Amino acid sequence: QVQFVESGGGLVQPGGSLRLSCAASGFTFSSRAMGWYRRASGKDRELVATISYRSNSINYADSVKGRFTISRDNAKNTLYLQMNSLKPDDTAIYYCNRYPNDGHNWGQGTQVTVSS
Repeated sequence: QVQFVESGGGLVQPGGSLRLSCAASGFTFSSRAMGWYRRASGKDRELVATISYRSNSINYADSVKGRFTISRDNAKNTLYLQMNSLKPDDTAIYYCNRYPNDGHNWGQGTQVTVSS
């Protein structure tokens, strides 16, 4: 069964950095585009970044462009999100999933809190 396990979140001060990881299983990771998503309290889940299965096509939401970097290791079935220059508005639960996806198989996510 499709499963995602996100990790690496935490509490960080504005301007700080975090690196999120997502371990994927239950499907052929190396043949699927992937995405990082986030849901802030009281808001809908939004798409943060996407990466093609060969990492040759990458896109970011305007709100994170220039600060976040998505990457993947197909040998380890793992997706990453390097987050720099974090802002309070980045506070959210971060999830990974296939892109596009059918709206199912979401993991627990990892909480990122940016606060002084």
